[in-house]
Amino acid sequence: MRFIREPAQTAYERWGGEPFFTALVDRFYQGVVTDPVLAPMYPEDLTESKGHLTMFLVQYWGGPRHYSEQRGHPRLRMRHAPFPIGPAAADAWLRHMTDAVAGAGLAPADEEELLGYLTMAAHSLINERV
Repeated sequence: MRFIREPAQTAYERWGGEPFFTALVDRFYQGVVTDPVLAPMYPEDLTESKGHLTMFLVQYWGGPRHYSEQRGHPRLRMRHAPFPIGPAAADAWLRHMTDAVAGAGLAPADEEELLGYLTMAAHSLINERV
């Protein structure tokens, strides 16, 4: 008897696809708009920012590659270089993203995986030491 191995599900599939990431990003930006450190770094209209972050996360976690199709290679450090990102901004960003993830209802292992990536990403974008 031969067993056929099912392909592993991506995080994108496990977590509910694009609706999961759209809701995550919406929760995240609810904190950003009232944050004294982060709010001034973002445009008043967050539509484009939300769209870019959602597309990036969808692609990173195994969903459609719309981000790269529309914007090219992510190049996160290059795209964020024009913005002064110090430790306080990275910590604030990560705090709001952690709150957004906590509201997602993921299994503990999935939450740990997602937060591990987001922590690394937040710290890697620091371009200003204060």
